[in-house]
Amino acid sequence: MKIFLIGFMGCGKSTKAKQLANKLECQVVDLDAVIVEQEKQTIAEYFAAHGEASFRQLESDTLKNYPYPETCVVATGGGLPCFFDNMEWMNANGKTVYLHMEPAQLVSRLHNRQKRPLIANMDDEQLLAFIIKKLEERDPFYTKAQLIINAFDLDAETLEEKLN
Repeated sequence: MKIFLIGFMGCGKSTKAKQLANKLECQVVDLDAVIVEQEKQTIAEYFAAHGEASFRQLESDTLKNYPYPETCVVATGGGLPCFFDNMEWMNANGKTVYLHMEPAQLVSRLHNRQKRPLIANMDDEQLLAFIIKKLEERDPFYTKAQLIINAFDLDAETLEEKLN
């Protein structure tokens, strides 16, 4: 089974994917890392050079064409479920898990903002307003997940239990 972890940036998708894959003794696939390796540049550099629309297309193509192992845990980018038919594709090809967090919790976790092109120059107040607005836009996509879990203080054991 493929398990797709979705949620807003900073909710812990990459970390939880590694922890869960370790518990399940399967491979982890971090789609952002796949793109960085494939494009030989960071997500921020790709955004700057090609723009968001080009990145979203690349991200969708990578999602749908990656040679996944039969069983794996996939960490997605925060915006990936909200473009094209990505959410429907993930629901049809595996189990989707929305790692939900409240806006203030996300602000407290997003320290190194320079690596994240959408929030690179924001202070905490601007970031909170941005997160609230983006979550309103993304909620209709995120909530299509087959499982919604409060990700604040979530450990791999609890995540594994909720998947069963």
